[in-house]
Amino acid sequence: MTMRAVDYHGHTTLITGASAGLGAEFARQLAARDSDLVLVARRRNRLEKLATELREQHRIQVHVVEMDLATEHPGQALAAQVAELGLHITSLINNAGFATFGPFHQADPDRLRREIAVDVTAVADISRAFIGQLRSAGRGVLVNVASMAAYQPNPRMALYGATKAFVLSLTEALWEESRGTGLRVLALSPGATRTEFFDVVGTPQAAGGTRLASPADVVHTALAALDRRNPPPSVIAGRMNRVMAFLARRLASRRQVIRAIGRLTAKEA
Repeated sequence: MTMRAVDYHGHTTLITGASAGLGAEFARQLAARDSDLVLVARRRNRLEKLATELREQHRIQVHVVEMDLATEHPGQALAAQVAELGLHITSLINNAGFATFGPFHQADPDRLRREIAVDVTAVADISRAFIGQLRSAGRGVLVNVASMAAYQPNPRMALYGATKAFVLSLTEALWEESRGTGLRVLALSPGATRTEFFDVVGTPQAAGGTRLASPADVVHTALAALDRRNPPPSVIAGRMNRVMAFLARRLASRRQVIRAIGRLTAKEA
């Protein structure tokens, strides 16, 4: 029998970007481990469908919150809705995010502002809004979804890589600040994953020609890291991704890494 450090029974886990992809997979795997859920996304119909599925399969409580995280003060707004539901959040998965592909100087400024709002501002604001509850619970988790893009500049996805570098840095700092509180903090960095991400980006070229991982494997990597006796501040999903990140840091110059990433994404530009 596998020993797990985190017992999610009795937890209430809030998941952003829960209508599809990694968010929906986090919901399924945490429901299977008996956590109640608060699912947050813009597409209520998808949230309701997933909530019904999880209630019927696992006999847990699942609440749905329809919200656009690009709006002002998303953490405060979300905390207010959770309070109206009479819930105390013990775990948080900040998963919502999207990317823009193409030369930065040609990008739609409004789309870039929205990307910053969702990928940076919402992560920080929601983390701040709930971290007091998480720390007081003393037994939950805070997972912020970063990316392999956080480990080097990303030509033609320049802003996305920068936002994920922010998420990685913020989360690793919160890991240190939260030591001794019982709250387990983790930055999860997937590589290219089989989700709707590339539909939103608008091109499969953004994957750089790499093999797509399954959402189930990525989420399993995160939960397994959190189950360690001494969880790390961050984890990269996928053995080859971990190797590539190591090689980029240790065996290549900064110039070489940037040029290599640029060549991978150049054909679509």
